[in-house]
Amino acid sequence: MRNLLFFFGMLCIAVIAPAQQPYQFTETIDLEATPVISQGRTGTCWSFSSTSFLESEIIRLTGKQIDLSEMYTVRNTYPKKAENFVMRQGKAQFSEGGLAHDVINSVREYGLVPQEAYSGLFANERDHNHAELVAVLEAMVKTYVDNPGRKLSKNWDDAVDAVLNVYLGNNPTTFMYEGKQYTPKSFLEMTGIVPDDYVTITSFTHAPFYSKFILNIPDNWSYGSMYNVPLDEMMAAVDNALENGFTVELDCDVSEQTFSSKDGVAVIPKDSENNIKALQGIYPEMKITQEYRQDEFENFTTTDDHLMHITGMLKDQNGTKYYKVKNSWGTDETRNANGGYVYFSEAYMRLKTISIMVHKDALPKNTAKKLNL
Repeated sequence: MRNLLFFFGMLCIAVIAPAQQPYQFTETIDLEATPVISQGRTGTCWSFSSTSFLESEIIRLTGKQIDLSEMYTVRNTYPKKAENFVMRQGKAQFSEGGLAHDVINSVREYGLVPQEAYSGLFANERDHNHAELVAVLEAMVKTYVDNPGRKLSKNWDDAVDAVLNVYLGNNPTTFMYEGKQYTPKSFLEMTGIVPDDYVTITSFTHAPFYSKFILNIPDNWSYGSMYNVPLDEMMAAVDNALENGFTVELDCDVSEQTFSSKDGVAVIPKDSENNIKALQGIYPEMKITQEYRQDEFENFTTTDDHLMHITGMLKDQNGTKYYKVKNSWGTDETRNANGGYVYFSEAYMRLKTISIMVHKDALPKNTAKKLNL
């Protein structure tokens, strides 16, 4: 009798508790992108993801697949970071991090070069490792701020350049590509990329909608401004871009327990008890409102810590929408599912997106009009 009662009790639990459905994804939009690569032991996701974004833009604009140099941009951004830190007497951010507009700013000033012209690696090196470089640079700029000689050397910035040349290599002035000689600026012109065509969109209520403001996050060391729109419009901008052949650059929070490159998904379960289980199968998700998103940002639950590249959309077996997001952590299957892509649920995107960057032509017409673009 006791066994019979136990059986019926377990049967009731099985009926009440929803059965977990393993994910089954079908791609609905798959835009062309260059292969997934690894940023190695560096904090330069901002350059890797934004460079991938520009590579897809070149494919869209010209049909050419070009492997661009991520480290050329990193090399030319560090002196700007150092100047900002030193001139602000240490009251600024100096780290490996950055945002998508830092890449656009570098492209505007210094142009682009292919990977074969500037890899940032030396002979026989395959993987990027900036641990020593960053330690040296941080020690240098902090010493300049401390100013032990009581008079800052006029040549301190030359010393920073010299260190970058030692660790990453000298900037190329000219190079050959497919049998033709280029400068970084003429190569940029060949790619069809126009830096001023790219805009950053975000969604927060502490600034007026349909205006530009500087989002105060640690990696916005260059104080770049962004267009602020309601959450639904930001999401509509992502969808409109993808549906019309434009990929999207993404700044987001990946510190959540429910983000997993190993499982290849990022979700926001309605019940936090399902956080781990939801990495393996479908569970109901939260409804993310503008207010909840703002609260999570202001209490530091949502943080700015990674940039990635959205290249498509998928749906699961229930027809629920996901975003195909290219990562820069390599393709080792023991650590990265889906060939290095992570599938973001719509709830995760609504809550954990810090900002997006798109070509201005990718915006819905009504949004572009409100922003005077």
